[in-house]
Amino acid sequence: MRNIDFYGKTKLVQNKKVHFSLASLALVFCSEAGFAQAQSVNVRHAAAGAAHTVKKKTSHPPVKGVAVKSASVAAPHQAETESTSEESVIVTGTRETGRKARQSLSPIDVVTAKQLSQTGQPTLRDALAQLLPSLTVPTAGFDTGALTDSISLRGLNPNETLVLVDGKRRHTTANIYANPGPQQGSTPVDIDMIPMAAIDHVEVLRDGASAQYGSDAVAGVVNIILKKQDHGFHAQSITGITAAGDGFQQGVYMDGGMKLGSRGFVHLSGDYFHTDHTYRSAPDARVGRKINHVLGQPEQTRGSIAVNAGYNITDTIQAYATATYAHRHAESYQNYRLPSSLSGYPGYQAIYPWGYSPLETLDENDFGLTAGVKGVFYGWNWDLATVYGRDYDNIGLKNSANTYLEKTEGRTPTKFNQVQGFNDSQWSSSFDISRQFRFSGWPHSVNVAAGTAYRYESYSIGTGSPDSTAGSGSDALSGTNKGNAGNYSRDVVAGYLDISTHLTKHWQVDLAGRYEHYTDVGDTQTGKVAMRYDVSSRLSFRATISNGFHAPTLAQMHYSSLPVSPTAARGLIASSSPGALANGASQLKPERSTNISGGILLEPVRRLHVTVDVYQINLRDQIMPGGQVYGAQAASALQMNGFTLPSDYHSWSEHSISANWFANVASTRTQGLDLTATYMTRLGDIGRIDWDVAMNLNRTRLSHQTMGANGLPLLNAQSVAYMTTAYPRSKIIFGGRLTSGKWTVGLHEIRYGQVTSQVTYYGGAGYTNSLSNTVYKQFQNTPKFITNMEVTYRATPHLALTIGGNNLFNVMPRRVPDGNRYLGVPQYYMSTSQLGINGGFYYLRGDITF
Repeated sequence: MRNIDFYGKTKLVQNKKVHFSLASLALVFCSEAGFAQAQSVNVRHAAAGAAHTVKKKTSHPPVKGVAVKSASVAAPHQAETESTSEESVIVTGTRETGRKARQSLSPIDVVTAKQLSQTGQPTLRDALAQLLPSLTVPTAGFDTGALTDSISLRGLNPNETLVLVDGKRRHTTANIYANPGPQQGSTPVDIDMIPMAAIDHVEVLRDGASAQYGSDAVAGVVNIILKKQDHGFHAQSITGITAAGDGFQQGVYMDGGMKLGSRGFVHLSGDYFHTDHTYRSAPDARVGRKINHVLGQPEQTRGSIAVNAGYNITDTIQAYATATYAHRHAESYQNYRLPSSLSGYPGYQAIYPWGYSPLETLDENDFGLTAGVKGVFYGWNWDLATVYGRDYDNIGLKNSANTYLEKTEGRTPTKFNQVQGFNDSQWSSSFDISRQFRFSGWPHSVNVAAGTAYRYESYSIGTGSPDSTAGSGSDALSGTNKGNAGNYSRDVVAGYLDISTHLTKHWQVDLAGRYEHYTDVGDTQTGKVAMRYDVSSRLSFRATISNGFHAPTLAQMHYSSLPVSPTAARGLIASSSPGALANGASQLKPERSTNISGGILLEPVRRLHVTVDVYQINLRDQIMPGGQVYGAQAASALQMNGFTLPSDYHSWSEHSISANWFANVASTRTQGLDLTATYMTRLGDIGRIDWDVAMNLNRTRLSHQTMGANGLPLLNAQSVAYMTTAYPRSKIIFGGRLTSGKWTVGLHEIRYGQVTSQVTYYGGAGYTNSLSNTVYKQFQNTPKFITNMEVTYRATPHLALTIGGNNLFNVMPRRVPDGNRYLGVPQYYMSTSQLGINGGFYYLRGDITF
C-alpha cells in the first residue's frame, strides 16, 4: 500500500554543514562527531493554506508537492541558510502552492521558532515585538485589560489584525480591553494562549486581506504555523529577571513528535510560564510612600498544551486535527485605599489597619479544536474543515471590601470569586478548493480558488456573585448586575473567489472577491487586486489595492462595566442600553477600509536583499468609545443601567465621574513605509555574520469626526491622541548575528520613535481630582534606543546554553509630570505602545534536542 506524504519535496543538501536549530526542533539530526549531512525531506503545503510539516522521505509519492527547502528565512533576522533558495514556502496571502516569501505579491515576514527563541522573550507576543517593526504591543495596561496580551499591526487597534492558526481563523479572547487607550474596545486573539513550543514559524502579512480571509484583516494577518514533525524531542528553559530585581520569569517549553502507524504523525507540545509582579509606581502623593502598586506588570501563571496530528487515509485523502488548551491565572494591582476610607466600618478597619490594595484576578480557560479532511480529486485540491474555539474568563477580586455588607449584614468579605464572567466562542466550518488550469490561446496557467464558510459566534456576560453586587458593589470593580448580563450570538455566511495568472511572463496579477452576511450588521463585499512585475531576478515591483472591514464584535455591542478608583469612577455602557440611548447613542456599523500599497524588491549585490513597501489605509467609521458624559449626567446614565455608585461620589469633582459607550466615532488615514534588508558576510574559517535592518515609519491622522446628538464631536482631544499618536512614529531594528564554531553572538539595537499623548490634569490634596475634560497637557515620549544581546555556546550537538539581555542598559520611558498623574503614582504613561515600563530583562536559556 502506498503512503501519502503531507508535504512536498526538497532538494538534497550534500556536503554542507547544516546549522542545528534547537528552538524549532531541527529537521536534521546531528552526529556525535559534529554536524551530519542533511537528508532529503518532503514538505507538503495544502492548497487551502495549511502549513508545511516534515517527515523522512519515502518512495511513496505525495498527493501534490512543491519543491522547497526545509529551513525558513525571515525578515528582519536572517536564518542561517546557504542561499535564498532555502527560503520557506508561504501559505498566507496566496491561494497558490509553492510560492516563497520573496515571490509574494504582498509584503510578508516569516519568523522561525529559532528566531523567536533568540529574542530571549518567554512569550510569543513579546518575541514578535522584538523582531518586527510593524508589530507593537501595549506599554502596560489598566485593570483587567492588563491581563490579556494583544498585538497591533501598523499602528491600528488590535481588532484590525486577523490571527490564523495553520490557515484557519482563531477565536478571540472574551476579556475586552475596556479602559481608555489605543487598545480600548479590543477583544484580540491572545496568541500567548498557544504553546510557543508548538510553533514552527509565523507568517505576518503586512497588507489588507479581507477579501481573502474576511473580517479583521484590515492591518494584516498573523498566521501561526504549528510543528508537524513525526520524530524528535526538544526542551527549552528560559529564566530571567528585570534590572530592578523584580518580575522574575520562568518558562519551560517541550515538544516532540512520533509516528501514527506508518501513515501519519502526532506532535505534542506544552508550555509552562510564570512571571512575578513588577513595581514601577512613584510614591503615592497622599502618603508620600511607595505603597501604591498600580503601575507594573501583573503576576501571571500559564500552562498550555497542543496536539497536532495527521493521517493519510488513502493516497489522495488526508485527515488532520489540532487541539489546544491553556489555563491562566493572573493578578493585577488596583489603586491603594487609605485607612480613612474605612472610617465607620470597624470590621474592615480591623482587617486593613494600614489600608489596602485590591487585586483583580483572572482565571481563564481557553481551548480550540480543529478537524478536517483534504486531498486531491480530478486535479482539484480540496479542504473541508471545522474549527471550534472558546475562551472563558472569570474575573474576581482579592484584598477588597464591600462596606455595604458590613453596614447591613455585619459581614466583611475580602475575596470575591466571581465579579465578572465572560464567555466567547466561535464555531466555523469551511470548504475550499483550488486548481491550476491551462487554456488554449493563453500561454500562462490560471490558478482558481474558491470557498465558502459558515461561522457561529456567541458572547455571554455573567452576573456577579451576590456579595460583589450588593449596594455599590465590591470595591475597585463592582459585580455585573442582572440588567447588564446576557447571552448574544450571530451567524456569518461567506463565500470567496480568487483568480491568479500571469499577463506576461514577468507580470502576475491576483484578483480576489468576497461576500459575507452577518445576521446583526448586514452584508459586506470586499475585493483585492494584487500585481507583481519582475524586471529581472534582482529587481521586482509589487502593488495592491483592496477594501476591507471589521464587523463590530459582540463584546463591543453589549459589554458594560464600572471600575471604581478611590475618588473616581469610569463607566463603559452598551450602546443599546437605556443610559446610552438617552444620550444619543446609535447602533454600531462595521468599520470599512481602503488599502493601497506599493513596493520594490531588489538585490543590488549578491546576498543583499532589500524590500521597501509604502502603504495607505483609509479606515472609516472606526469603533471607539465616544460621547463622553460627565458628572450628574454620567451618574444618571450609569444608574439607568443599574449601576450603584459609591455613597460619597457627590463629593468628587464633576470630571472624576464619567460614562461613555462604543460608537462609530471617526475616520482615519494611516500612511507608512516598511523597509527590510539582510546581508551575509562570510569570514572564511572563522564563520559568518548575518546582518539585518528593518524599519517601520507610520503616521495616522484624523480625516473625519462623527458628531453626537448635541452637535459636538464624539471624541475629545485625549481620545483623538489615542487613535493617532499613541503608536510609535517609527520603529527601527538593526544589528547582526555572528556564528563561529560552537559560538553564536547576536547584537541588535531597537529605536522606538516618538509617541504623543494628551494627559489629564489632576489637583487637590494628593492629586485626587480630575480638573478638566476639555483641556489636556500634550506629553511626548521622546525616541528611545534599547540594546539586545545574547551569547550562545553549543556545548554538545544536543545541548546549547545562552546568556542574554533585552534592554541591556535599562532604558526607561520619559516620566510624566507630577500634576498629570492620578494620586501621583503612574510616573510612566501606560496608554501607549512605545517603550515598556519594566526596563532591562536578563535571562539564561538552555536547549536540549534529540
